[in-house]
Amino acid sequence: MKLGSLKEGGRDGTLVVVSRDLTKAVRATGIAPTLQRALEDWSNTAPRLNALAESLDAGDADGVFDLDMQALAAPLPRAYEFVDGSAYLPHVARVRKARGAEVPESFYVDPLMYQGVSAGFYGPRDAVKVVSEDYGIDLEAEIVIVTDDVPMAVTPEQAASHIQLIGLVNDVSLRNLIPNELAKGFGFLQSKPRSALSPVFVTPDELGAAWRDNKLHLPLVTHINGTWFGAPEAGVDMQFDFAQLVAHAAKTRPLSAGTIVGSGTVANEDTSLGASCFAEQRTVETLRDGKPSTPFMAFGDLVRIEVLDAAGNSVFGAIEQRIERQDIA
Repeated sequence: MKLGSLKEGGRDGTLVVVSRDLTKAVRATGIAPTLQRALEDWSNTAPRLNALAESLDAGDADGVFDLDMQALAAPLPRAYEFVDGSAYLPHVARVRKARGAEVPESFYVDPLMYQGVSAGFYGPRDAVKVVSEDYGIDLEAEIVIVTDDVPMAVTPEQAASHIQLIGLVNDVSLRNLIPNELAKGFGFLQSKPRSALSPVFVTPDELGAAWRDNKLHLPLVTHINGTWFGAPEAGVDMQFDFAQLVAHAAKTRPLSAGTIVGSGTVANEDTSLGASCFAEQRTVETLRDGKPSTPFMAFGDLVRIEVLDAAGNSVFGAIEQRIERQDIA
C-alpha cells in the first residue's frame, strides 16, 4: 500500500491511503488520524490500512478524491528521529576526496551516520528555503525507510522485520558551511537544514522483487531544471543495507515508531549513471579536469527526484521543489 499525509489536521497532517497509480486517495482517519499514530500501533492498523488500499484500487472505497500533490505534506511531517547514514562507498570516497580526507578504515565494517533535523520535513512540492546562495546549496537524493518500535541492540537480522515503509528524501546540504563545522569535531548542525520527503511512503510488498536484501533495486532519477542529472542504481554499491543501518542506529538505544533512516546519497562506481548531489558531480569534474565546472544550486532552480518501476510508473511520486530565498525580518 501507499500512504501519504494531507496538509490539514495539525502539524502531523491527516493520514490518507493513496492509489497505486498516485491519482486517487481516501482519508484513513477511521483507522488512524496520522501516519505517526498508525506506526505506533502498526500490527493493528497495517491490516486495516491494507484493506482500505485494496478497496481503493478496486474502485469501491467510500470518500475517494482526486489526489493533488500540492495538498500533500511530507508523509511524516515531523518524526521523533531522522538518522541518516552514508552507505554508498563511491559517494563517501568522492566527497571526502574533494575536501582532502580519506575514507576511514572503520567505514568498511561500521556505517557512517548522523542525526538530522526531524522536527519538520518539507512536503514534496514545498520550496527549499535558504538565506544565501553563498552557503553552497546542494541536494542529496536518497532512499529512506521508516521503522516501527525497534528494541535496543537488535541484530541486522532482527532489524529487517522492523522496516515497515520505504520512501525518498532530498537531504538538503549547505556545502560551504560543512568544512568549518566538521573541523570542530562535533558534527553537522547549520550545514544540514530541513529535508523533503516523497509524496508517499510504500510498504515493502508494494515494491515486489525491487525490494530484496533490505535494499531498493531501482534507479534513483534526478533532474535539475528539467535536465537529467543522474540515475544511479540504488541496489548497487550500497556498502550497508537498511537492516544493518537500523541495527547500527539501535546499538545503544531503542528507536521509536516512526524513526526515519536514510541511505545516504545514492552513488555508483559507474559515473556514466550521473550523480545524486552536486558535491559528487563537482568532485568527478575535478578529478577529470582539474577543477569543478558545475556550480551549486541557485535561487529559482528546480529539483526533481523520483523512482520509476520497470514499467515506467512513479513508485513514490516525485519530490519536485524550487530553491527559494528565505527572507530575514
